[in-house]
Amino acid sequence: MHVGTAPYTPIQLEKLDAIALIKYIKESEARYTQQIEEIKNEYLILKEKYDLLIYKRFVRSAEQLLADKTYPLLFDAKEIQSETAEDPKQYEFKEVKSHIRKKAGRRAIDPKIPRVERIVDIAESEKNCKCGSKLTRIGEETKEKLHVIPPKIYVEKIIRPKYACRNCEGTEDESKPAVRIAPVPPCIIPRSIASASLLSTIMTQKYQDHLPFYRQEIQFSRIGVKISRQDMANWQQQVYDKIKPVFDLLKETLKSGPVIQMDETPVQVMGEEGRADTLKSYMWLARGGPPEKKVILYNYRRTRGAYHARDYLEGYKGYLQTDGYQGYGAALSGLSQIKQVGCFAHARRKFFDAAKGSPAPQSAEEGIKHIRKLYELERNLREQNLKEDKFLVERKKHAEPILLSFRDWLNKLAVEVPPSLLLGEAVSYSLNQWDKLVAYLESPYLTPDNNACENAIRPFVIGRKNWMFNKSPKGAESSCGMYSLIETAKQNNIEPFKYLLELFERAPEASTAEDWIKLLPWNIFKS
Repeated sequence: MHVGTAPYTPIQLEKLDAIALIKYIKESEARYTQQIEEIKNEYLILKEKYDLLIYKRFVRSAEQLLADKTYPLLFDAKEIQSETAEDPKQYEFKEVKSHIRKKAGRRAIDPKIPRVERIVDIAESEKNCKCGSKLTRIGEETKEKLHVIPPKIYVEKIIRPKYACRNCEGTEDESKPAVRIAPVPPCIIPRSIASASLLSTIMTQKYQDHLPFYRQEIQFSRIGVKISRQDMANWQQQVYDKIKPVFDLLKETLKSGPVIQMDETPVQVMGEEGRADTLKSYMWLARGGPPEKKVILYNYRRTRGAYHARDYLEGYKGYLQTDGYQGYGAALSGLSQIKQVGCFAHARRKFFDAAKGSPAPQSAEEGIKHIRKLYELERNLREQNLKEDKFLVERKKHAEPILLSFRDWLNKLAVEVPPSLLLGEAVSYSLNQWDKLVAYLESPYLTPDNNACENAIRPFVIGRKNWMFNKSPKGAESSCGMYSLIETAKQNNIEPFKYLLELFERAPEASTAEDWIKLLPWNIFKS
């Protein structure tokens, strides 16, 4: 009789001979054992996800591990009771060295802030002693209070006198108009009440301080000025259209550097042709340029397709550092002049998630320790201010043993840990990205991670929580322009408001390529 894995009825089992029955029992045990293992794995996967969600919900999001690994299980009363019932004698005590305590009291007010003195003196009648002598000033006590004057708005009334000749009424000099008047001063938005200072304030408040136009409208009304959110949106678009040559120059500068870092994040844009308003669009961000001319450029696109990155990188030669999104690899297919570099911060983040969600986080923490050694090495070498050639040699010399040990550890875990678990996912990510992760050793301008680019896109993510969506594709494009100007100014240690003010005041007079070059952040205050 043929014995398969299908279960038998009781009557069929009675008819089986001993050998067939034993074989059936063994096959059933193997089948049930496999089912039990599958159920255990499913349970572990769900438990890891649950613990990780609890951790992210109730613990700060910084990539730090708690000493108490049971913390995510917030509602386990038995564990809480067992912890409180521990014998204090089992703990080790060690002496803490003395240290100098900081002086108590509030921090001094910045001496750069202007001072206005106010003397609070005793009455003149109290400055005479009973003995008849006049009191002598022997010292003083001082106290500082910080005052704030609410913003003030004033109207600049531009008066242009008209002149005419009452004698000949201009007939003697027909080459000139009969009525002479000075030309209208150039303005970035002609026939508008908006000055460069007002526009700079509005753009800075929205794209640096994350204050939407409707909130600014309320703020202006409190000081007696009516400026609608629609006016502000229209002004933004007109300013963006006027200074487009600046963005073309910034893009050229971006591609002239040795490294470009890229990242992308979702954004909701209303009114896209052929698309529902609920669909996600994307803000793409690129950070690059020479070390002394750092550029941040935002770019709005309707999708996350790889061809957007390919179009953006057209003509570029150098390194592209990104996270593990596969679209970047597809975009660079066939482009031998660009080499992709990975991000150790993303690899480390996955090990942190595994350590937070796993009941036995020791293995995940071991991976974190390997990556931490690379960061400590990078920091120590950067602090030494070595020449580029020397820095490359030293970094490669000391990093390669760490990387070799890390990869051996990853290969060992790859055959021991199921890839469906958080730790297995972290291991798989690191191994799949390995060649890209270690590519940072090739250039002194590369770092182990893409964090600088992520930090540059964070202001947009914070602002997005306030204004939620863009009302039109044109609005999304002009928003990219304002974010680009502000973040590029910050990258070059320039106060964004000062840069926008200078740019908006001088842009109306720019007509040639040389004029626009002078308006770039690293040039604008030189001339």
